[in-house]
Amino acid sequence: MTRSRYRFDTTRAPHFLTCTVVAWLPVFTRPETTEILYDSWKFLQENQRLELYGYIILENHLHCIAGAEDLSKEIGDFKSFTARRIIDVLEARNARTLLEQLRVYKRRHKVDQEYQLWQEGSHPQVISGEEMMLQKLEYMHLNPVKRGYVDDPVHWRYSSARNYAGLPGLIDVRTVW
Repeated sequence: MTRSRYRFDTTRAPHFLTCTVVAWLPVFTRPETTEILYDSWKFLQENQRLELYGYIILENHLHCIAGAEDLSKEIGDFKSFTARRIIDVLEARNARTLLEQLRVYKRRHKVDQEYQLWQEGSHPQVISGEEMMLQKLEYMHLNPVKRGYVDDPVHWRYSSARNYAGLPGLIDVRTVW
């Protein structure tokens, strides 16, 4: 198998990232699972480990634009922490069907764990300028509109579109870059 063309830049530059649940399973239909994502982002922000510029959370994946001193490590920590916490929630809620699917779709080489939540990789793309930043933000924020979930991006609860419209969002994002 060839190596991915997606690589993390070594600077603090913002990167466009995609994190996808294995088999595109709908894990983020429960408020408690999305809250875990927010808690992790807030922790990373409060500890100056991550700068969040924008995001969108859909039922089976998320996109974000983020920067950090070692973004690869921070995204790895984010995915590891959120996977463990989300699986704990699913076990506590007795979500047997979803847990069984997370077990079935787990990669064979992951022998140290029972389930796999996230697909490997996050397809990092360095944001090379303002034009690309605006294009990626628009792409993210229009995702639920294109899917027919909402008519206006600011109506999607799990998005930074409200932040960019000057309205309060669920988490702070850096809207000036």
